[in-house]
Amino acid sequence: MSNDGVNAGRRRFLVAATSVVGAAGAVGAAVPFVGSWFPSAKAKAAGAPVRVNISKIEPGQQMVAEWRGQPVFIVRRTDEALANLDKLTDTVADPRSEASVQPAYVDPQVRSIKPEVLIVVGLCTHLGCAPSFRPEVAAADLGADWLGGYFCPCHGSKYDMAGRVYKGQPAPLNLPVPPHTYETDSVVIIGVDQESA
Repeated sequence: MSNDGVNAGRRRFLVAATSVVGAAGAVGAAVPFVGSWFPSAKAKAAGAPVRVNISKIEPGQQMVAEWRGQPVFIVRRTDEALANLDKLTDTVADPRSEASVQPAYVDPQVRSIKPEVLIVVGLCTHLGCAPSFRPEVAAADLGADWLGGYFCPCHGSKYDMAGRVYKGQPAPLNLPVPPHTYETDSVVIIGVDQESA
C-alpha cells in the first residue's frame, strides 16, 4: 500500500509539472501572435507623415524628401516657370490634371497649393523610374521648345514644371501630387491632407 502513495504523489507532480510547462508554452506562443496584430515601428514610419523645411530652397531649385519609401520632389518655381505653364496647355496630355492623382485642394493647372511650390512624387508614371530635374530652358538635348521640367532617362517621358506629362510620351499620367499641408510658410507636412489638418 505504501507503493500506491508514492505513485499517486508522482502522478500529481507529473500532472502539475506538465500543466505548468503547457501554460508557459501557450503564453510563449500567444505573445508573438498578439504582437503581430500591431504594426512595427518600421511599418508605422513607412506610412507616417513627413515634415520638410522648405525655407532654404531657392527659386529654380529642387530638394528631394522621402515619404512612404518614395522620392518626393519639392521645387520652388520661378515667376518665369509659372508663366511658361500657360504656354504648354496644348502640348501636355492632361493640362487640367483631370485623369491624374492629386488632392482636390490643389490648383489643377499649377498642381500646387502655393503656386511657387510644386510637390510631386518623383516616380515616372510609365514604369517608375526617377525623372531628372531639368529646369533649364531650351536645353540642347531636349530641344529649343523645352521650357524646363522633368525628363525620364529610362524611356524618354517629359514633364513640365507642374509635373504634367507631354503628349505622345510613354508615361500615361502626370506625376502624382501627394497629400500635403503647410504647418507654417516654411514647413510642409507630406502625407497629411490639407482638408483634415
